[in-house]
Amino acid sequence: MEKQFSFAYEHYTSREELSAEDRALVDEAVAATERAYAPYSHFQVGAAARLRSGRILTGSNSESEVFPAGLCAERSLLFYAQANYADDPIVTLAIASNPSERECYPCGQCRQVLVDVERRQKSPMRIIMYGGGSASVVKSAELLLPFTFIL
Repeated sequence: MEKQFSFAYEHYTSREELSAEDRALVDEAVAATERAYAPYSHFQVGAAARLRSGRILTGSNSESEVFPAGLCAERSLLFYAQANYADDPIVTLAIASNPSERECYPCGQCRQVLVDVERRQKSPMRIIMYGGGSASVVKSAELLLPFTFIL
């Protein structure tokens, strides 16, 4: 039997169309790209998360000579948030890259970890994927990975 999966998302053709709060978070993610360590791929990624308390956390990707020992910006940020702010859930996460010719989407491992974090904090987080001047926003990480791994 054939089934279909579809979901709604928001798309903004310019940064200025985002709310002031979302623009500020995107700006933090863009700034975090400057702190990325990407000497091999030359693809710097930054992530910024707004916690329920209003606190903003950032992370960036870090590559290693012993690939695949590096870590994506999203997972760097998510693991830091869990270790230091486990009782303050992430409400919104923004992702940006440099170069940013198009929107920056999380890899498969990051998508699974995003879903894991939502399950652990028992609440969804909005994901803003920004780049090339435009942004797409989903209301939950589960929309990015409908067939997740579950133990």
